[in-house]
Amino acid sequence: MKDPVNIDTILDSAVEREKESHAFYSSVANQSRDQNVKKTFQQLAVDELGHMDFLKKCKKDKNLLRNLPVPQDYKVAEATEGPILSTNMKPQEAMALAMKKEQEAAEFYSKLAACAIDSTYRETFKGLANMEIGHKTHLETIFVDIGYPEAW
Repeated sequence: MKDPVNIDTILDSAVEREKESHAFYSSVANQSRDQNVKKTFQQLAVDELGHMDFLKKCKKDKNLLRNLPVPQDYKVAEATEGPILSTNMKPQEAMALAMKKEQEAAEFYSKLAACAIDSTYRETFKGLANMEIGHKTHLETIFVDIGYPEAW
């Protein structure tokens, strides 16, 4: 029997995850009372649209995911407790929540890569995990800048 899962199915699933993240970030932006949180999450929502476009391009050129650099993972999200979503979140809490979301996505793809028997699937999942780690690293940098601004 032929394997019903193929690279296009995997990428379609990844696009759906990005759509869910876009909806989540848009929802937080719309509900937030803090203008900095609102602005940050509006940008994150826009970023997710870019990620969706990238994944759609990957369907045409399967090598795009393999060419992603392996980002530095600061592990800040792992060391930070995830806050509860609320309309009164402080910017640090909102960024912590976003970091956790990206961490979960990276772990999801990493686990799929570890379970994949087919090397093409394994490499695709590793590429998706690296993409999510890149998102997480970006958010971790913002989180550290918000939470620990340098005093001059």
